[in-house]
Amino acid sequence: MQKQSENQKIPTKQEMKEALTCRVGNEITEKLNNATVAVMGLGGLGSNISIALARAGVGHLILADFDCVDLTNLNRQQYKANQLGQKKTEALKENLLEIAPYLKIDTFDVKVSEENLSSICAPASVICEAFDKAENKAMIVNYVLENMSDKYLVAASGLAGFGSLNQIKTRRLSQKFFLCGDEKSDVNNGIGLVSARVMGCAAHQALTVLKILIDDI
Repeated sequence: MQKQSENQKIPTKQEMKEALTCRVGNEITEKLNNATVAVMGLGGLGSNISIALARAGVGHLILADFDCVDLTNLNRQQYKANQLGQKKTEALKENLLEIAPYLKIDTFDVKVSEENLSSICAPASVICEAFDKAENKAMIVNYVLENMSDKYLVAASGLAGFGSLNQIKTRRLSQKFFLCGDEKSDVNNGIGLVSARVMGCAAHQALTVLKILIDDI
């Protein structure tokens, strides 16, 4: 749990639970609190997904990324200027615990691969693909679909540019595989990444995860 200053009072775990229960009811609060979600990649998508899930009351997050916070990340990723140079796993954990101090977080400062994906994500019921590069996205999608059929997978494709957020959709491609995005825009075509659109796609992913966890999908 985060340290508090002399004039700062962090709510108790019970107080935070009661606040969530007032919003969504006890049954949903319990389902989310007992859930474990893995977020693979902690950039624009992953950092925003993680914060949305933490705020919603998901009890356990597994975070994986090998990168450090860079100045070019600050236009769309949930890090601060004073965190430049920190490992993304450490920086995001720090930020999440400021929001949800009783959240359980496991971090893996590694490059996710076919060799370690199963062990990293073993406790999770849902895996979020939040990578930047197409080859990494394809790796995790293919591996999970072929080797981890017990897991739900929520992936993203197409979130670059200034296009309307209405173009970003969520499609169910199979029983346990969901794809969020416009499925067209590609940063490699010279289209930039903008915080509002990246956050929009991340929100689609986070909401899909929450609907899975509360059996509303």
